[in-house]
Amino acid sequence: MLGGMTHTSVAAYAAPAPKAPLERTTVPRRELGAHDILIDIKFAGICHSDIHTVRAEWGDGGNFPIVPGHEIAGVVSATGPEVTRYQVGDRVGVGCFVDSCRTCDNCRAGLEQYCTGELGTVNTYNDTDRNGEATYGGYATHVVVDENYALRIPDALPLDAAAPLLCAGITLYSPLAHWQAGPGKKVAVVGLGGLGHMGVKIAHAMGAEVTVLSQSLRKKDDGLRLGADHYYATSDPATFEALAGTFDLIVNTVSANLDMGAYLGLLRTNGTLVQLGVPEQPLPIAPFALIGGRRSIAGSLIGGIAETQEMLDFCAEHGLTSEIEVISADRINEAYERVLASDVRYRFVIDTSTI
Repeated sequence: MLGGMTHTSVAAYAAPAPKAPLERTTVPRRELGAHDILIDIKFAGICHSDIHTVRAEWGDGGNFPIVPGHEIAGVVSATGPEVTRYQVGDRVGVGCFVDSCRTCDNCRAGLEQYCTGELGTVNTYNDTDRNGEATYGGYATHVVVDENYALRIPDALPLDAAAPLLCAGITLYSPLAHWQAGPGKKVAVVGLGGLGHMGVKIAHAMGAEVTVLSQSLRKKDDGLRLGADHYYATSDPATFEALAGTFDLIVNTVSANLDMGAYLGLLRTNGTLVQLGVPEQPLPIAPFALIGGRRSIAGSLIGGIAETQEMLDFCAEHGLTSEIEVISADRINEAYERVLASDVRYRFVIDTSTI
């Protein structure tokens, strides 16, 4: 039983095969274990990673059918007998992973997203859990998750606008915190999309001087409204001349193959470019682009459970949420096409009551 329900199947939207449209179906959810909570999902964000995965664009083929969704916000509706962190009625979220080995050095350090144990980080969807069962994501009415991998959503954050924080928010918060964005630091955000707009908001709230680097000036008014101090078009070669040697930190949120040498040239001595987007092709990097200014290129992957909770609390304190468009479940496939056309400001969120 799931919190009084007489079955273990829940309604969901799934991709039955690579590149196939998502369709309504049912998927199994495990019965509550000792430390499990049942979450009545209220909202689920649509991440570009969902589209990459169901279209098998990252080369692993996928474990179909796939129920995407790792930006989950809802309410606890039942708890296992040994749950201590949550109770029925609590507002909670689930991000990009739902388990890890818990014993490796990274897990013990709160870096579960980099788990090196035998189990590894168990993704919220398109993965296999410790019981050998497929994981299904948040495009569904309910999910069962271990209490240790759920997050508490502060009352100050509306559930619909908080859902994308579980991926987009932490994906930007983690590198901005790690590389110490703050007063006196000049930070550039490449791309003003679902990830980038959260980068602008968070970096601004941290006290950094924020510049948006976007292909065009089409979203300039939005960028400045969200907290950017400056906005430049990367399609204009003069941008790279004017900003050469400017930034302490650049966070690249786009999944396209960019001229990395040009962007590395925008860094100050000892500056760092952090790659967040995942292009289909490798990124060519000329060594002299790094050597010339003791510059670094790095990567960052979401955040651990403790840091994700820290991010949610930070967003609540500063009144930060994602800019969203709420849709019904029957518009998911349309939303995917609009994401690919950059026709969303800035994150679609599914009202899961419509599934």
